[in-house]
Amino acid sequence: MPGAVGQTVPQPIDPEAAREWIDRWDAQQQGYLPDREDRFTALIDAVEEAAGRRDPLVLDLGSGPGSLAVRLLRRIPAATVVAVDADPLTLGLGRAAWREVPGLRFVDADLRTPGWSAGLALDRAPDAAVSTTALHWLTEPALAALYAELATVLRPGGLLLNGDHMRDDESQPTLVRLGRALIEREEQRRFPEGLAETWTDWWVSAAADPALAALVAEREARRVDSEHHGSPAGLLRVHVAALRSAGFAEVGTLWQRGESRLLCGVRQPGSAKVAD
Repeated sequence: MPGAVGQTVPQPIDPEAAREWIDRWDAQQQGYLPDREDRFTALIDAVEEAAGRRDPLVLDLGSGPGSLAVRLLRRIPAATVVAVDADPLTLGLGRAAWREVPGLRFVDADLRTPGWSAGLALDRAPDAAVSTTALHWLTEPALAALYAELATVLRPGGLLLNGDHMRDDESQPTLVRLGRALIEREEQRRFPEGLAETWTDWWVSAAADPALAALVAEREARRVDSEHHGSPAGLLRVHVAALRSAGFAEVGTLWQRGESRLLCGVRQPGSAKVAD
């Protein structure tokens, strides 16, 4: 429908321009996470190995512009990925860039809101829920609630696969310090003169692009929070305790490099609840 008088109608984002923004997003992320692609690969390996079918249904939680979702579908083209996020800017870029990718659907939903899964319009219980570098944004109670809701949605034996930086028990400070130092040294070897574009640089540049103005305004209106460092959800023990409390039968690290790890929870046997 035409916009009301005085109202600006957002223009569609050019797919090529959206992919350029996502390429810049991936580049700045890779600068902070030198093992990012290795972690993606390990996560997709786990989905492919455990799904038990050629067409798994996967939830991508905190999907951003779809970097993980697209990689998963390139490997498992018969899969369906429901990419869930609440940031209108990254959602808008993902929808524009990957609109022709079969099996990919973006959903605007806030993972902090109880009952978020009801709006996903699932026709069966998902085989896996995946996430990378996203759930540390949540507070400890919100993370526990998210895992509890997932336990009612995933199929029996389904997986939660969370790739993120999760700090070990700080009672071993020397090991913690050495683990961090190894990653920092690798970052310095890859980028001896520093990052070409930082996280902050990317958001400042995106905000200055007239083609993204409507999405930026919506992001500001929603007060999407970008201050997340130091959250208790960055502690490994917090994730493990929340998953066990939610009823996941097995919880452990499948892949690790320093504090960067792929944490897996296996949903306990029983009947899964599919959202209406």
